[in-house]
Amino acid sequence: MIGFLTGKIASLSPTRLLIDVNGVGYIVNISINTYEKLHAQTGIVSVFTHLNVKQDGMDLFGFHSQSEKDMFELLISINGIGPKLALGILSGIQTDELKDAIHFGNLNRIKAIPGIGKKTAERLVLELKDKISQVVDDTTISSSSGSFAIKNDAITALSTLGYAPKFAEKYVKQILDDNPNIQLENLIKSALALLNK
Repeated sequence: MIGFLTGKIASLSPTRLLIDVNGVGYIVNISINTYEKLHAQTGIVSVFTHLNVKQDGMDLFGFHSQSEKDMFELLISINGIGPKLALGILSGIQTDELKDAIHFGNLNRIKAIPGIGKKTAERLVLELKDKISQVVDDTTISSSSGSFAIKNDAITALSTLGYAPKFAEKYVKQILDDNPNIQLENLIKSALALLNK
């Protein structure tokens, strides 16, 4: 089993990484979130990996953080969710946001992920709510449902205005990290300013 790879980026696209490890090139499928993290790095990079073995071959999936890998492995444990769909889910939402949504049973946030319908969202919450604590994360699940509600309301408002949920979530999280006590109205205004740059 290959647990992680460290090497130079030979080529990088939003869905695929070719990493040169001591002269051997490994093709690794990645999420857009991992792509964004790797795209900002130079020199030697490391990715956590999951090796998926099928009858017709093997595929490597790579993740910028252990938490994203943990979430991927939880997702593919659900019947009907394969590696490609799991990677698609992780491309549409940050890992800590998905943990919060599952923990609080926020079906609307999960359904906002491209390719996820109501039934799949319900299955995610039902099957993963008790397992979500297994995901070792850089951050913990929000202890306050109030802060989660403000974050969710802001993302929903921005999505209604036509902004992609992924970008809305990115800027809302960034603003909340800098100013956790911000009011909803100011949070939306600040996020709009960043989205319209």
